[in-house]
Amino acid sequence: MKNSVWLFSLISGLFLLVASQGCVSLPVSPPETRPVITRALISKDRGRYRDVLKIYIEADDPQGSMFRIATVADQVGYGRYPTDWIYLGPQHQHHLIGYLQWNTFSYHASWMPEWTQITIKVSIFDTSGNESNEVVFPFEFVSEVVPETPLPSPFNRSDIPLLGYIHINLWNPLQMGDEDDGFRRPEFER
Repeated sequence: MKNSVWLFSLISGLFLLVASQGCVSLPVSPPETRPVITRALISKDRGRYRDVLKIYIEADDPQGSMFRIATVADQVGYGRYPTDWIYLGPQHQHHLIGYLQWNTFSYHASWMPEWTQITIKVSIFDTSGNESNEVVFPFEFVSEVVPETPLPSPFNRSDIPLLGYIHINLWNPLQMGDEDDGFRRPEFER
């Protein structure tokens, strides 16, 4: 028993030593600095399930240490989904302008009830974990076709890059957990 514990400790120690040799540390930004989202816009505040949403953002970090974008969704009737992270390339560490794309189709929901409300929150973190200001967008699922909002400057340029895809799979609370088909229905429907 003692030999197996000793052997496990030795192997774990060697693994940590080898793993730490290949790690690259990111530059540390001062704790009093943080990125700032200067402009933000969502392509539309209402839309059909399966629509593509675009969230346009412009941000600056004088220290040049913007590292990743956090997107959080809160859904009335469900709650908060896990944070989705989009990592930024070196070209976006000082200044970024671009959009995030969210394809609202989900593998967890075949449909979404009319008037389902989502709150989307976006912020940026630097390499030290300092969080920018948070921008908040309400969104509601409806059945009619809703055109995208005309883009103001600077987002109306043709060269605005895609920063990444938001990977949040929504749940339809009316389809969650039942023994028969895997979905639970509210008590009043049983």
